[in-house]
Amino acid sequence: MSKLNRIGRRSHRLLSGLLAAAVVLAPAAAAAAGDTPSIWPPIGPLPERAAAKESLVAMGHRLFFDARISGDGGVSCATCHDPKQGFGKSVDLAGAVQRLSAAYPGSSHFRNAPTLVNTVYKADFANVGWSWDGHMGANLNDVIRNEITETAIMNMDMRIMHERLKQDPVYVAMCEENFGGDCSSGKARKAIVAFLGTLVSKDAPFDTGAMSDAARRGREVFEGKANCIACHNGPYFSDGEPHNTGVPENLEIFRDPVRHLTYRSILTNHGVPKMEIWRRDVGYFLVSKDYADVGRFITPTLRELKYTAPYMHNGVIDTLAGVVDFYNYGGGHEDPLAGELGQLALNDAEKSDLVAFLESLSSVTPVTVEPVTIIQKYEVIEDWLEVPN
Repeated sequence: MSKLNRIGRRSHRLLSGLLAAAVVLAPAAAAAAGDTPSIWPPIGPLPERAAAKESLVAMGHRLFFDARISGDGGVSCATCHDPKQGFGKSVDLAGAVQRLSAAYPGSSHFRNAPTLVNTVYKADFANVGWSWDGHMGANLNDVIRNEITETAIMNMDMRIMHERLKQDPVYVAMCEENFGGDCSSGKARKAIVAFLGTLVSKDAPFDTGAMSDAARRGREVFEGKANCIACHNGPYFSDGEPHNTGVPENLEIFRDPVRHLTYRSILTNHGVPKMEIWRRDVGYFLVSKDYADVGRFITPTLRELKYTAPYMHNGVIDTLAGVVDFYNYGGGHEDPLAGELGQLALNDAEKSDLVAFLESLSSVTPVTVEPVTIIQKYEVIEDWLEVPN
């Protein structure tokens, strides 16, 4: 990112912070006047997007479940983005809460795996977007390349991926049908993007107009007294900007030596200075190298929250009621850099209504797909070797 872009982004964040602070400091007045802050992009249903070619989606669907697109064939996209868990990861194989994501075999990650549902809408964020810290931008093709090649995630060399695709007759046929030629890693990424484009909220009560009375009251709290809309705005319910709300550190990152090593390696790869002394997730500082950005994370979507607990970038809050309580208290207070929020003074009824509204942003029928079982057939060739006595 150029120096000019960084200055422009800091100015934008400063303006956003001042506007947010102005509303947070006087939330009761705004609610009493019955005003919805007009300075924020309005919330509403997700816009329709053109559907990708069905055969291309089918190719992306198969690739999503194919562990061969990881270096040692040990993990697929679905390993960390489970269709049965909101395309995130809520529990591990033993049924325990999984706050932090798994990673490439032999390593463990230090972030909570975000949902992939509606992720195609992050393309609207020009500068930052997909990852928690914003370092990948919002172009899904670029994001997929990063995830596949990142050492701690899928650890794949694109040249090897290219060869593996060419050796699978199913992919050979799919590439011919969709692209009229041989397979390549670039074509595979386009197919995965097409598949992700189908993972969209379908029948959320907020979108269909079937919200309960409690959810409707919760919307008034959301846009008024609680001022959630200051950061969670637009149809995607995110401003795509980094903010520091004082989320407590998940100390498992530093207690678990494998997670800690993963954390240190990624900080090193991104040129974070003095990476050996950090005992916190630096967030957007990884991108900007501006110390004011330590602890800032990109605003997540609020859609499909019913299926994507635990919450926050490090999974430290288990329930939506817990999230509402966190913000009602003004966020976390241990981080001196977390100065964006004020206490909301919501009563129990308002908090309950706000949870009802947040739940109305999730599809009634969970967005999911059937897993694809990759069947490989090999011809066994016995090669006898005479060893001299």
